[in-house]
Amino acid sequence: MKSFSRNSLLGGNLAGVLLLVACNQQPSSTENANSGAAADSTQTASTAMTPTATSFGKTTDGTEVQLYTLTNSHGLQAKITNYGGTLTSLLVPDKSGKLGDIVLGFDNVSGYQSPEYVKSGPYFGALIGRYGNRIKGGKFTLDGKEYKLATNNGANHLHGGVKGFDKVVWQAKPGSSADGQNLTLTYTSKDGEEGYPGNLNVQVVYTLTNDDALRIDYTATTDKATPVNLTNHSYFNLNHGTAKDILSHQVTLDADRYTVVDAGLIPTGELRPVTGTPFDFTTPHAVGERIGQVEGGYDHNWVLKGTGSGMHQAAMVYEPTSGRTMTITTDQPGVQFYTGNFLDGTLTGKGGTKYVKNGGFCLETQHFPDSPNQPKFPNTILKPGETMRTSTVHQFGVRK
Repeated sequence: MKSFSRNSLLGGNLAGVLLLVACNQQPSSTENANSGAAADSTQTASTAMTPTATSFGKTTDGTEVQLYTLTNSHGLQAKITNYGGTLTSLLVPDKSGKLGDIVLGFDNVSGYQSPEYVKSGPYFGALIGRYGNRIKGGKFTLDGKEYKLATNNGANHLHGGVKGFDKVVWQAKPGSSADGQNLTLTYTSKDGEEGYPGNLNVQVVYTLTNDDALRIDYTATTDKATPVNLTNHSYFNLNHGTAKDILSHQVTLDADRYTVVDAGLIPTGELRPVTGTPFDFTTPHAVGERIGQVEGGYDHNWVLKGTGSGMHQAAMVYEPTSGRTMTITTDQPGVQFYTGNFLDGTLTGKGGTKYVKNGGFCLETQHFPDSPNQPKFPNTILKPGETMRTSTVHQFGVRK
């Protein structure tokens, strides 16, 4: 059975279902820490408006890119640039109702193209493709033919190669629905790009919903069989601006196994139970509680328990000082939990913040690393005539 989620949030036809949602979804509750007694007219005005666009600067080749600001009826904001489909800022309230930016990033596209950033390659907030995570040796065999990919992580291929989806300019179309404001991004990855076969047409829709969630819906089609594994690489710090690291964040992962990796972070093929190990997040644990027991820190794929059941919970994070919570649901079989182990303070981001080790965490919903070379892992091969659809929802709240 195909492991692509063809019964995701969007169902079988993207346009038709969005129209159905727009017709049938009821306004969200105004019981939110930052909403107070917001009137219905405020919500109606918010959903009727489309995201605003401003210049985000020019790329190194002179292309001007835009920054789109999505706002919901409670005042939450998500800022996304069409350079790399990158989420640059996300304002959500804390337990006192004060909005704060909870993702790492830069104020201008030049930050994402500086020599220091390119060298360290953190992928702040970017869309990742064609294949998120690592492919061993930068090669795979498909239908009897070996394909050689760009190698950009030692001998391995990482996050789509030297110029993955995080470094291209996407076509952008701002819009809105009954759910909230949205931004539709499209990109065609040409046959042979970074070594991959087939022309791959990709659409990603970001929606900032009026019930305080950021939803990401991915769709892809191809004219040749090709591996596909799309994700978003945002770094979160739910108490950003007060705490420099994320070691006090309490994390729960809905997974009882993880993919064991070798020294190059390539899966061995073993799916090991988390019980009795520092990888056991089936109950909440602070990130810093056992990170010292994991060589290099957390940078592993967890095998989610809800695989095959449509949308299911992947993770829940709680930050005690701010009271912020983030719950992630997805239809993907895995989630890569990464704790910013390679950040070292050399990058200075928004507001002059230096991004130090463990300054943010990633929860990348995904298929397993190196799946094209691991026949026992869920399938990632997309074929002509098929449509890959997958969704991930980041739901925000507070705990007082």
